[in-house]
Amino acid sequence: MSFDKSRKDAPAKEEREQSDTEEVVISINRCSKVVKGGRNFSFGALVVVGDHKGKVGFGYGKANEVSDAIRKGGEAARKNMVVMPLSGHTIPHTVTAKFRGSKVLLRPASPGTGLIAGGAMRPVLNLGGVVDVLAKSLGSSNPANVVKATFRAIELLKTKDQVLEKLGKK
Repeated sequence: MSFDKSRKDAPAKEEREQSDTEEVVISINRCSKVVKGGRNFSFGALVVVGDHKGKVGFGYGKANEVSDAIRKGGEAARKNMVVMPLSGHTIPHTVTAKFRGSKVLLRPASPGTGLIAGGAMRPVLNLGGVVDVLAKSLGSSNPANVVKATFRAIELLKTKDQVLEKLGKK
């Protein structure tokens, strides 16, 4: 009896977590290994998770089935969530970040501009709660590297209060 009860509680907890956050699959990679009996396929899924309120994370999951890879990627993304500093509905200042061959540029935009971003940056910024931003992906368009460069840019963002505190002013 206790085994069945614990199984019923587990999905309820999982549903609560998922109701707070939204999950988007950015890319799915298929890899094949040739063996004596034929080909073995495995899949890798890049997943971004966010709550539209400033918390966003990404994860990469690998498995022999697509659904398992997506689930693993979502779990990894929830573990690696970061807080995105926002200034209203935009970012506080312009920032440029690079990861390997990918380079991203994020600029704040006036209200009503919308989310102007392409490729793998768009879901990251959307799930992070950014409404108005101008973003450009420079260099490589590899989704994994663009997402990692975007997260480096998010880590470089500082609010006005954080900058003043670092300078020792009120």
